[in-house]
Amino acid sequence: MGSTLIEKILSDHSAIDLGDRRRLIYIDRIFLHERTGSIALQSLQESGRQVARPQQVFCTMDHIVDTFPGRGDETLMPSGTQFIQATRKEAHHAGIHLFDVRDENQGIAHVVAAEQGIALPGLTLVCPDSHTCTLGGLGALAWGIGSTEAEHALTTRTLELRIAKTLRVNFEGTLGFGVTAKDMILHLIAQHGADGGAGYVVEFAGSAIRALDVEQRMTLCNMAVEFSAVSGLIAPDEKTIDYVRDRPFSPRGEQWDKAVAYWQQLRSDDDAVFDREISIDVSTIAPAISWGINPEQTIAVDASIPAPIGEKSAYMQKAIDYIKLKPGTPIAGTPIDAAFIGSCTNSRLSDLRAVAEFLQDKHIAPGVAAVCVPGSTQVKRAAEAEGLHLTFQRAGFEWRESGCSMCFYAGGETFGAGKRVVSTTNRNFENRQGPGVKTHIASPLTVAASAVAGAITDPRQMLTEQAPTRREHQL
Repeated sequence: MGSTLIEKILSDHSAIDLGDRRRLIYIDRIFLHERTGSIALQSLQESGRQVARPQQVFCTMDHIVDTFPGRGDETLMPSGTQFIQATRKEAHHAGIHLFDVRDENQGIAHVVAAEQGIALPGLTLVCPDSHTCTLGGLGALAWGIGSTEAEHALTTRTLELRIAKTLRVNFEGTLGFGVTAKDMILHLIAQHGADGGAGYVVEFAGSAIRALDVEQRMTLCNMAVEFSAVSGLIAPDEKTIDYVRDRPFSPRGEQWDKAVAYWQQLRSDDDAVFDREISIDVSTIAPAISWGINPEQTIAVDASIPAPIGEKSAYMQKAIDYIKLKPGTPIAGTPIDAAFIGSCTNSRLSDLRAVAEFLQDKHIAPGVAAVCVPGSTQVKRAAEAEGLHLTFQRAGFEWRESGCSMCFYAGGETFGAGKRVVSTTNRNFENRQGPGVKTHIASPLTVAASAVAGAITDPRQMLTEQAPTRREHQL
């Protein structure tokens, strides 16, 4: 019997078999950020321990840092400045790589790790952040950990891991017009539940996955944690190898050739057996949007709010009470107050290009506040070099510095208490974007269309309307 991709990576990194499905796993690279990194590094220093291999440890300023132009250490988040300065001090003391506030390579951890070549196919990578699974889009086995686990990994380069079951999700077919990787993962969670991946590491596979570019694959893997999976990953292919080529921390010369030879073997064997499999025909997927307070509470943008039924009726009613929508009414046409494009889910250059193309000759509706936050300083500069920022600004969007920004609220920035926001982020929990804020998560195209319309909108209608112009542009 063959091995799965997941089993191959774990086997290559297994230091000690501890029994009872537990292994001591070698950790290749560790990423920290200023919200939790300073805590782990300070604890090490206070206990007299040291980082075992500083050259394999990285840290960025992303969660707490402000994204307003001209920013410094000051932040809207209470005690944010202290977190930033403490992280800087401890990172320098430990001798690790730091992408500081004004560093040209600063950005959201999971965006920076990919664009710098810190995350590579077949590597194990951990970070005190639940969306570390984003990097599975490159074929890395990456997952989020706590500060105590971070200390252990920093000092020993290992972690104890209870080996999860394996789940393969096969996406087959061709995506419809206006449907994206974000819609794929939201569809999966809506159909199989927010706990559908609990206890599993997920491999995403199938013809539709192979058709995705690498950045879309990272969007898909980003929300594996919203499926309650330990992690999610995709077998590397030539697209992946081209993506990681010549990145700052990618191998060079003879080491590159050896790495490529290894990566080309990183796939599940034809006779590998998974503990579970799910198959989805992507032609059935429409642009999706969340209607409630959990990513599972998602419907097609042309569908209606469901009525509370079944064993989850009480939770559905709680969501309806919070989100203030009436069962049986179409979600399209629901007025919005704000739109947000950003986060580790959808803030890469390809996301911004798609939205900028959509926004040509358009403007957001009166009364709608709209903000775009690039995922990294490199993304921001590349977008500006192409003039994308001008398109966003002409359309009425604020154009910001990179960071997590309004993906989450911890006393910092928000669109305002109780506002209704359509967002490219990954979570629509109660108060996630501020006190009483009603968050609807969707793809960048759906967010942009809704901002222009001033209400939740199916992007396919506007895409169809501008299709002749798009075709002429391509010709």
